[in-house]
Amino acid sequence: MKTNWQTKKLGEICDVLDSQRKPVTRRDRISGEYPYYGATGIQDYVNNYIFDEKLILIGEDGAKWGAGENTAFVAEGKYWVNNHAHVIRPHRDQALDNWIVYFLNVNDLSKHITGLTVQKLNQAKLRDIELPLPPLVEQKRIVKKLDEIFEKVAQAKENAEKNLQNSKDLFDSYLAGVLQTVRIKSGDKKLGDACESVEYGTSAKSKKTGKVAVLRMGNIQNGRIDWSSLVYTDDKDEIKKYLLKNNDVLFNRTNSPELVGKTAIYKGEMPAIFAGYLIRIHRKEKVLDADYLNYFLNSDLAKEQGKKVVISSVNQANINGQKLKDYLIPLPSLADQKAIVKKLDALSVETKKLEKIYEQKLVDLEELKKSVLKKAFAGEL
Repeated sequence: MKTNWQTKKLGEICDVLDSQRKPVTRRDRISGEYPYYGATGIQDYVNNYIFDEKLILIGEDGAKWGAGENTAFVAEGKYWVNNHAHVIRPHRDQALDNWIVYFLNVNDLSKHITGLTVQKLNQAKLRDIELPLPPLVEQKRIVKKLDEIFEKVAQAKENAEKNLQNSKDLFDSYLAGVLQTVRIKSGDKKLGDACESVEYGTSAKSKKTGKVAVLRMGNIQNGRIDWSSLVYTDDKDEIKKYLLKNNDVLFNRTNSPELVGKTAIYKGEMPAIFAGYLIRIHRKEKVLDADYLNYFLNSDLAKEQGKKVVISSVNQANINGQKLKDYLIPLPSLADQKAIVKKLDALSVETKKLEKIYEQKLVDLEELKKSVLKKAFAGEL
């Protein structure tokens, strides 16, 4: 660090305006044009404001305080702040707003956090946070340079995110085209006509350890089984009745609307049974290929049918077994299904390669931001 830099506590270079905050319950809020800020940003828009100036907001509770978590952010114009975000006004003859924001966001503030069940950055701990403080002219130079770098990083992230989404859309679009072509050539059949039956999973209680995994809703991801966050069973009767076989297709029948209808195929990764919120589809093996069924059920064509038959309640949506058997599936010959699956598998491999490239690009850009910030506050930028 440069010799003309000082170290000061946040409380020495800022006014804390927390006493001016005022929470308003959702029930009592009147919708309007002014941002209503909480610990992590804008929570709502209301018809009145408390503050009418540029200030820094910092998550007090309900936020994350790790390095790179964007704990602090600038609010400008007219707005309201509830009591989950600290409000500070820098002494701007000593410290720039963005200098403080950049510092707080690059550093791990967990050592300042109190509470076990409800974690909190209280005002005393906030005031005690120490930060490096170069002369104002030096802060301006560094902040300007950071702004320029991060503008380019933000553009690069936006491009990577678009490319990532495009790679996902490419596969979905191709799948939709394939199914539409099959539909024109072969027509639709009810899924139930290509299946022996559908079966709900076990309602028995599971435990943290055991011989056989019990797959639940959260394990159904992107057409495959996610083998993290597992629970287990040792119940011999349950295992005998619900033990999965290779190429069994599982359908998530209930939960939030965006989760209902998620489908995955079991490929024998480890012994497993399935829980009651899942449906195992017993297909006619000479009529319906498992991988073709899995691709279909994860397609937009199937999802659109699901939206039409889903039964919604206050907290959950549901598609029962009979509704699932009524799905219309484009159904060519078994040989044609296998040929389609082969093409889809090949494209899936290539698109997943692209997705990994863009996902890694996003990770690298975040690491670049952290590296640049660390250099900035070490006086190396």
